[in-house]
Formats: sequence, C-alpha cells, structure tokens
Amino acid sequence: MATFFLRRTIAAVVLLFAITALAYVLIYTAGGNIARNILGELATQEQIDALTTELGLDRPLVVQYVDWLRNAITGDLGISFFTGTPVVDSLATRLPVSLSLVTLSILVSTVIGVVLGVTAAVQRGWIDRGMQIFSVIAESLPNFFVGLVLVSVFAITLGLFPATGYIPLQDSVSGWISTITLPVTALVIGSIASGAQQIRSAVLDVLKKDYVRTLRARGLSEPVILFQNVLRNAAPPAVTVVSLQFIGMLSGAVLIERVFALPGLGSLAVDAAIRGDIPVIMGVLVLTAIIVVIVNLLVDLAVTWINPKARVQ
Repeated sequence: MATFFLRRTIAAVVLLFAITALAYVLIYTAGGNIARNILGELATQEQIDALTTELGLDRPLVVQYVDWLRNAITGDLGISFFTGTPVVDSLATRLPVSLSLVTLSILVSTVIGVVLGVTAAVQRGWIDRGMQIFSVIAESLPNFFVGLVLVSVFAITLGLFPATGYIPLQDSVSGWISTITLPVTALVIGSIASGAQQIRSAVLDVLKKDYVRTLRARGLSEPVILFQNVLRNAAPPAVTVVSLQFIGMLSGAVLIERVFALPGLGSLAVDAAIRGDIPVIMGVLVLTAIIVVIVNLLVDLAVTWINPKARVQ
C-alpha cells in the first residue's frame, strides 16, 4: 500500500506541474496586452510600458513562470491586478462557500443515488422503470435551469427560501441551511440520476456472477448476499462514479453560484475572467486542480482498500 501511495503521489505532483505550466502559458499568451487591459484604452504608451515593467511582464515567459512557481510553492499566488488583494486571501474567503456547496451536494446525491440504484437493481419491475424514466428526465435538465425554476417556485412564489445570498455556517446554522438548500437541490438532481444509473448497472453486473448463484444455492439470505458480497464488489465502480460527480459538481457550481449569487470560487473565477485578472484566474485554477488531484488520490486509495487487486494495475 505504501508503494502504491507513493506512486500515486508522485504522479499527482507531476500532473499538477503540467497543469500549471500549460495553463500559465495559455493564459498569458492569450491575454493580449495585459497592461493595457488593466489601465484601459485611454492609457498612454508610457503608462503601459511602466506597468509592464512593474509587473515583470517584459521578461521571458519561462522566467515569469519559474518565479510564479517558486512563489506558489511557498503559498504566494500573487496579487490581484485590479483589487490589489493577495490571491490567497481571496481564495480563503471563497473556498468555504464552494466546498460547503459541493460537499453537501455529493453527500446527498451519493446517499440517494445508492439507495435508488440498489433498490432498482434488486427489486426491478416498476421501481426500476420509474428510476430510469426519472434519470432520463433529470439528466436532460441543465442545473442552472433547475436552479431558476427552484428560485421562481420556492423563493419568489412561495417565499420558503431566500432567492440569493449566503449565510456562513458559523454565523447561523438555520440561515446556512436556508441559503444552501436550493443551490444544493439544483446541483444534485442530475447527479442523483446519473449516479443511480451507474450504481444500478454495477449491482446488476455483480448479481449475474456465478458466485452469487452459488451463495444462494448454499442457502444464504438475500440481505446477507447483498450487504456482505454484492455491495462490496460493486463498490469500486460506485466510488469512481462519486469522484467523477464531485469533479463535475466543481464545474457545475460555477453556474449555480451565479444563479444564487453565492460568493464562491465559481463567482470569483467568472469575475476574474471578465476583467482579465490573470493572477486570480491562475489561483482558482491551481486550487481547483489540487482539490481534483486530492480527490482522485483518495479514490484510488479507497478502491485499493476495497479491491487489493487494483494495487498491481
């Protein structure tokens, strides 16, 4: 296990390096005249040249990236071009919002998806058909559209939840629940549908195995077979699906945060992209990449714990 963990960690570090290098080159080469974007069209050439020199943008791109990487390793992701705020401080204030949204969403979608998927695979019949119909409909609806419908019905018409805004958990538990309920609902509906379908397929594949028929022939009860054997062998693909959903929710949260005016990483990234605030864009990208890499590493470890054969792959 230690060797497997070391290999995965090294691979994760290499991947992070490749992501940051490629993103840095693409963002800075596609950013046009960054100094002019900051100063505006009315700026003189002397002002533009002075700001370019001040920001170090007149140096070779490789030198700029090496300096940025050296600072990033120490936790310094630079300063916002427009607000003058350290990027780390901006990320620190926005990260809890996005993590609370995505973490709660993945917990809800995982629990409901597992229950629906296992029930549909075991019971079959009208439950299975109903779940598949729900999955087709739910997966066809964009989460931002679901969010707009939820705001229209439950916030504006019924007045049960606030339409926008966010109250931190440490300020008020009830306030946090009220502001996070609709965004989480909008984010999980599609994930529940896709997760339930994947888990249903995984459980059905295991139920068709010869050893399951052997266990039944030995007289073991269906609950024992299901919980002690079927679910354990169906767990690796299910865990992989959960990790993919977590990553998908990180990207889906961008639109949801805009719909519900949540001050998370998604809103920060969109605002930075509109203004061309490259240090903030790089900071959000690096933080997101780190989260994705950590999630994938934890999933690899979970899969190898469930199925030791995966360690030699």
